[in-house]
Amino acid sequence: MKSTDILLSIRKIVRTVHLESKRIDKRFGVSIPQLLCLGFLQSQPEFRATPKQIKLFLQLNASTVTGILQRLTAKGLVHKIDNPADKRAPFITLSVSGERLLNNSPELIHEKIARKLENMTPEKVDELRKALELIERLMEVNDSEDENEIGPLYV
Repeated sequence: MKSTDILLSIRKIVRTVHLESKRIDKRFGVSIPQLLCLGFLQSQPEFRATPKQIKLFLQLNASTVTGILQRLTAKGLVHKIDNPADKRAPFITLSVSGERLLNNSPELIHEKIARKLENMTPEKVDELRKALELIERLMEVNDSEDENEIGPLYV
């Protein structure tokens, strides 16, 4: 395989994710990170979490998560409620409208991939993980989100 073949494969993956994001936004009025946030809340006890828990789950910085939560709140998909243990960190809770949206949303690409990965041998999954880590290193991907340079993606 030539290097251009690898680059074209990466381009196809990026384009597929981008098109899915546009499709979800057009159909449901939310971005994929917003939908992931709603799904996370749905999986939590009492359908609630702190902004910090959401930040850790989404692996985004605090200001990006704040924007996501503001948009979800404005759409009535989540509510802020007081946290008696910490007044500075309210709970974010899934609203009935948020749950309804989730119940009507399609399976996302990452959910399809996760299901298929579960059917692969551990050796194949490890091989894929190592290949993706190599691509990340080649692309000089880091774990910190630098919004000052490019702005938050799909918020």
